[in-house]
Amino acid sequence: MFAEASVGYIHYGVFTLGMVIILALDLGVFNREAHRISFKEALCWSSLWFSCSVAFAIFAIPEFYSSDIAGQKRIEYLTGYVLELSLSMDNVFVIALIFSYFKVHPEFQHRVLFWGILGALIMRGLMIGIGAAAVAKWEVILYLFGAFLLFTGVKMIFSNEDEGVEPENNVLVRIARKLLPVHKDFVGDKFIIQSEGRRMLTPMAIVLITIESTDVIFAVDSIPAIFVVTTDPFIVFTSNMFAILGLRSLYFVLAGAIDYFHYLKYGLSLVLVFIGAKMLCRHWVEEQFGEIPHWSSLAVVGTILLASIIASVIYKKNSE
Repeated sequence: MFAEASVGYIHYGVFTLGMVIILALDLGVFNREAHRISFKEALCWSSLWFSCSVAFAIFAIPEFYSSDIAGQKRIEYLTGYVLELSLSMDNVFVIALIFSYFKVHPEFQHRVLFWGILGALIMRGLMIGIGAAAVAKWEVILYLFGAFLLFTGVKMIFSNEDEGVEPENNVLVRIARKLLPVHKDFVGDKFIIQSEGRRMLTPMAIVLITIESTDVIFAVDSIPAIFVVTTDPFIVFTSNMFAILGLRSLYFVLAGAIDYFHYLKYGLSLVLVFIGAKMLCRHWVEEQFGEIPHWSSLAVVGTILLASIIASVIYKKNSE
């Protein structure tokens, strides 16, 4: 089940180092000064991240795998990337709710998202490592992943509850408030300040903690989903990392157009249902109909998302 790959710790290290350098250039050079991210700037960054992701599939993956499986690995990577990026869209809308709840000024949103994405990269890397090791040892876990995704997708379809932000009920926020007092006002983009002779958290730190905790919740859905596409740890890791790196710019592209994605929630729900069902029925389908093409998941996920977006645009125009 697990394809042999000519990748080792050195490749993970080089890839991670490249991400660190890009992030350092992002915050230290291109976005040194806090400023409001325009739609045009966000679209340029999103296009850049997407181009880098596709370039990685075209030029880098053949360097890691033999020629007879490189094509298959490209499809697995691109499918995983599209799947993770699409599931991240729901995270974008929750981030918008968090910024609105705390009234975070637009010029400071980019920086707090930077640290939020950095934390998400670390947490997801650990979760992917644990998940890949568990799947390699106990293949039955894939069925548990499938059942969980199927349940989550069905629950999302029939859930009528509006998502809200309740940081006072967030366990991590409660712990942070106990460790350090929280200043009543924002102090620029600072997370910790010295005030009244003691260290204090700022509301910006609470915003960051809330964003990090919500990403963990979304990762519980998205990381198991990619294992139906591939069980290759390197493909899972790289596709996830590129999807998360593009999440920040994607937020600034989509945040102003949230009203145009009325049916996206249902599209993402159907994606989870499809992935969960495929994971549960995979062996039976292969016995009955032969091996499932690796591009099939990409085609189905893309069709579902495209249909939900088109339906959302039509709904918006009719409502106006």
